Amino acid sequence: MCRHLGYLGPPRTLESLVFEGPYSLEVQSYAPRMTQGNLLNADGFGVGWYHRGRAMRFRRAQPIWTDRSFREVAEAVEASCAVAAIRSATTRFPVDESCAQPFRAGGRLFSHNGKVADFDGVEGKLRELAGDLSHAPDARAPVDSALVFALAARRWREGAALGEGLADTVTAVAAISPGRYNLLAADGSALAATTWGDSLFVRGGPGEVLISSEPLDDDPAWRPVPDRSLVVVDRADLAGIRITPL
Repeated sequence: MCRHLGYLGPPRTLESLVFEGPYSLEVQSYAPRMTQGNLLNADGFGVGWYHRGRAMRFRRAQPIWTDRSFREVAEAVEASCAVAAIRSATTRFPVDESCAQPFRAGGRLFSHNGKVADFDGVEGKLRELAGDLSHAPDARAPVDSALVFALAARRWREGAALGEGLADTVTAVAAISPGRYNLLAADGSALAATTWGDSLFVRGGPGEVLISSEPLDDDPAWRPVPDRSLVVVDRADLAGIRITPL
């Protein structure tokens, strides 16, 4: 069910974040180790990062291993905060670039690893919760994750902090649909993520933090995040990774 990662720390190339390591995000696109039902994450990919205070993105509707041009670009682009995702499309949703994550709204980047169960039955309720989609155009993408994102974007717009917005979203959506809701978000100076039905790991290093659906290597510093938890870390205290139950 898709894979994603978030990074916060000193500038690193996108190539090092996405392609390095024996279990890199690229490797997870064709050989995930902790998958739930799918063998490939080949239905698109996306990377978001911050440049001069702006949230930038590169998204495609193809397997990441087939895009050699992106790998060349990734060698030249550095980021101190980034979100990257690879997609395994849920049945009935199209393989389309608009469905590739991360989504973006108000300078925030968002990724959903999971699915909304019985989407047809709860879509109307989700739209009511999400409200006006004009503030987050990506929320109009033809995929269940878009409305989950719309709800998070609404909470942020109403003043919720990055992690608070994710926690509120998971609580609200899980109350109407028993799906999987591993969410990940960044705002340029902080990362937040939830676990709800899928794997997530965090690794703190010298002045940096990585959050990933699966460990990218065999470093023993990777720590599993308990299910139904919220992870928050900000640049002001990269050693202070906060994990709280949802």
